[in-house]
Amino acid sequence: MSSTSDAPNSSDLHLPAGSTGRGNYETIIDPGARDGWAHTGLRVLALGPGESEIFTANSVEAMIVPLNGACEVSVGGENYTLRGRTDVFASATDVLYVPVGSLPTITSAGGGRFAVATAVATGPHPVALIRAEDVPVEIRGGGNMTRKVRNFGAVGAFDHCDSLIACEVITPGGNWSSYPAHKHDETTETESELEEIYYYEIQDGPSGPGFGFHQTTSSGEAKPIDVLSEVRTGDAVLVPHGWHGPCAAAPGHDMYYLNVMAGPEADRAWNITDHPEQTWVRGTWADAGIDPRLEGEHR
Repeated sequence: MSSTSDAPNSSDLHLPAGSTGRGNYETIIDPGARDGWAHTGLRVLALGPGESEIFTANSVEAMIVPLNGACEVSVGGENYTLRGRTDVFASATDVLYVPVGSLPTITSAGGGRFAVATAVATGPHPVALIRAEDVPVEIRGGGNMTRKVRNFGAVGAFDHCDSLIACEVITPGGNWSSYPAHKHDETTETESELEEIYYYEIQDGPSGPGFGFHQTTSSGEAKPIDVLSEVRTGDAVLVPHGWHGPCAAAPGHDMYYLNVMAGPEADRAWNITDHPEQTWVRGTWADAGIDPRLEGEHR
């Protein structure tokens, strides 16, 4: 049995902006490329005007998510236009799903940054273009725990894939997110085993860059983990197991994170267990009401 001294810490699992990059990629997290990490991946691609990049999806399926800017994706002899957005806080975006074995070419006429969320896959599925106006938007929580979830790749919203689950969350400055803390690190009747990546962007303030905080803690003696990190734009945090949350957005700095999840089970599912000391906060949301900054966002 592991001891707390064996716990992965912030230096193992908090990947600062640019620390894993290479070439046109600011971030490279590939499944199987590090010990204890097997199912999920994320690449953040930065393209100048007119530049292109070929992404090789040898053993993974992927979703291409514009962070800022628009792009064209050529895959399987077809071209797809992703209209993109000015930044992650402005709106939902078009997303393209590409199956395992694809060789998509991503081209940006005006330049931009594009997340490629991946998960290990074996079964082929059709290429799918998800338009921004069709992305389900959920308002979750209440009061200073209110956040907005864009469920473009969530279970039930997009199911034409093997294992990849993805969504993005906007947490207004001063609010708490991924709260109550929760876990999905074992397969039971009520829980799914899933790795998870948090990729962060934080809104700048009038005099400098923004920041927030991410926490992951142990869910048992056999699953030690200890992460409490200040996060900034371009940072990623890996969650191989454990209670993750809360994520706190500093006042004045809205927080964005892209979640990428997948696991070993054949059935693709997102079932979670709340931290028993924190689940009570769900009962406060109705009386607290929706943060007025997010009213009218649901669709």
